[in-house]
Amino acid sequence: MLKLNTLSPAEGSKKSRKRVGRGAASGWGKTCGKGNKGQKSRSGGGVRAGFEGGQMPLQMRLPKFGFTSRISSVTQSIRLSELNKCEPGDITFEVLVENGLVRKNMKRARIFLSGSVTNAYNISEIAVTKGAKEMIEKAGGKVS
Repeated sequence: MLKLNTLSPAEGSKKSRKRVGRGAASGWGKTCGKGNKGQKSRSGGGVRAGFEGGQMPLQMRLPKFGFTSRISSVTQSIRLSELNKCEPGDITFEVLVENGLVRKNMKRARIFLSGSVTNAYNISEIAVTKGAKEMIEKAGGKVS
């Protein structure tokens, strides 16, 4: 009959942790498996991550790459299809902010070709990609 006081884990499933510095009989006494002397044998010893003994480390030998434009942090891209949320007519930066297409902390906007536009819009003071400009003019709008 199975009782709580007879339960035990499977044989070999529980391994006791290594207790270093507990005498020669344990196998991990005296130097505790760290060998004799040196930086790695000391408390808190060792070298920092990436240190290669004074040799120029790999992360410093490889070339730098990439670039993050500071202008992109204040520029928001808008899909062409999102313009359909606005009323037909003149579209300026302020109109885009009012309609929630551009966040208030942005300083500039850029419309790119994604989807299609149904209404005629007169866009001014906003950057427009070549493909988006063609679609706007095809719908009867104007980009200045």
